[in-house]
Amino acid sequence: MRYIISGTNIEITNALQQRVMDKLSKLEKFFVADTEAQVTLSVEKLRHIIEVTIPFQGTILRAEVDDKDMYAAIDEVVDVLERQLLKHKNRLKDKHRSNSPFKKEFIKDIESTENDDEKIVIEKIKRFAVKPMDVEEAAMQMDLLGHNFFVFRNADTDEVNVVYKRKNGTYGLIEPEF
Repeated sequence: MRYIISGTNIEITNALQQRVMDKLSKLEKFFVADTEAQVTLSVEKLRHIIEVTIPFQGTILRAEVDDKDMYAAIDEVVDVLERQLLKHKNRLKDKHRSNSPFKKEFIKDIESTENDDEKIVIEKIKRFAVKPMDVEEAAMQMDLLGHNFFVFRNADTDEVNVVYKRKNGTYGLIEPEF
């Protein structure tokens, strides 16, 4: 794997960089050699945050972990990524049949085990009119409903957008491109 390691409010020492590469090398048993892992380390007050993104063929494997200790966060993020891969291994294999980003050994292991992926069950379907509104009104409506996200038609662009609440308490806006 290739690693791109960057930092925000933290100096990336050789020891820290080596620890990230050593721990993430555990994922090399899944991916081919030219797979790229983008790692961002950051510190916010007493929170040490590691975010790992592994994009491959239109799919993104991502995990973010925060802890009081950066080394503990690094250990945990690898476990999270591995759990995600193993949980969705059959669907990922089926999606990436041709020119697979996965090692042949991993694919053989998937094929030799039963289909033990957890089924994704849609429990409820909601339909509602998408009313034109500005972003601030959509964020207020989301808060009034007590939801983490809200789908609306942006009055300025006439496009369907999603406003959502981020982990740090701020808001995000998703503007899809077609």
